[in-house]
Amino acid sequence: MNAGARGLGGRDFTLVLLICLFWAVNLLTSAYALREIPPFLFTGVRMAFLAALLVWFVKPPPRAQWPLLAAVALVNGVLHFGTSFLALHMAGNLSSPAIVMQSYVPMAALLAWWLLGERFAWRTGFAIALSFGGVLVLGFDPMVLAVPAALAVMLVSSLLLALGTVLMRKLRGIDMISQQGWTAIIGLLPLLAISAVFEPGSFAQLRAASWIGWGGALYSAVFASLLGHGVFYLLVQRHPVAQVTPYLLITPVIAVALGIVFWGDRPGPAMWIGGAMVLGGVLVIALRTLRKARTPVNDASPAA
Repeated sequence: MNAGARGLGGRDFTLVLLICLFWAVNLLTSAYALREIPPFLFTGVRMAFLAALLVWFVKPPPRAQWPLLAAVALVNGVLHFGTSFLALHMAGNLSSPAIVMQSYVPMAALLAWWLLGERFAWRTGFAIALSFGGVLVLGFDPMVLAVPAALAVMLVSSLLLALGTVLMRKLRGIDMISQQGWTAIIGLLPLLAISAVFEPGSFAQLRAASWIGWGGALYSAVFASLLGHGVFYLLVQRHPVAQVTPYLLITPVIAVALGIVFWGDRPGPAMWIGGAMVLGGVLVIALRTLRKARTPVNDASPAA
C-alpha cells in the first residue's frame, strides 16, 4: 500500500499544520506591514526578496513553456497577490479575506469545466453553489458592510488565483523552485510599474517604512512562499494533491483566530454562518476530488 492510500502520518500531518500556520500568520504580519507600504509595492518587495533567494537555483523551462510561464507569473504573481494584499488592506480585518479567498476552489472547478472540459457531478455543483451562497451571506456582516468594495476586490483576487491555478496545471518541465523563482523575477518590474502609476508616493513610504513593513515582506517571501510552498511541494511528492488540500482549510480557521486575538476582529453571525458555508462547500469539493483520485480508472462512477 502506498503513502497516498495510507493517509497522512503524524510527521506529514505536522508539516501540513506548519504550512497552515505559515500562511495564516502571513495574513497578520502582512496586515501590519500594509499600514506602512502600499499593497502593490509590498508585493513587489516580497517578490524582490524571493527573487534574490531563488535566482541562483532557477532552471530555464522548455522553450515552448515560456509564454505559459509568463502568463502564470503575471496572473498569480502580479495580479492575484497584488489584489489580495489590496483587499486585505481595504478590509481592515483578517477574517473576511481569509475566508473569501477560499472561493478560488469552486471558481477553479468552474474554470476547469469551462476551459478544460472537466466534468463534475451534482454534489460538486451543490458545493460550488453553497460556497458562493456563503460569500453572499458573509457580505452582510458589519465588518464587510463597512467596506463593501473590499469584498469585490477579494472575489476578483480569488478569480485570478483560480485562473492561475488552471494555467499552472498546463505547465510542463519546470519544478516548484524554478516556478516560484521565475514568478518573482518576471513579476517584479510589472509590480513596481503598477505601484509607480497607481500608488503615488509609494516609494517614499517604502523608504520611511520601519522593520514592521520590511519584516512583513521578508516573512511573506521566506515563510509564506519559500517554506510554505516548498513544504507543500514536498508533501505532494509523497501524497496525491487531493489528499493534502482538504487539510489546508485549517489556514482560514487559524487566520480568523489570529484576527480575533491580535487584530481585534469581532465576527458577527453573518460572518460565522457565511464562513461555514464557504469552507463547507470547499471541503466537499476537496473530498470529492480526493474520492475521484482514489477511484480506479475503470470505475464507472461519475466524475467529482
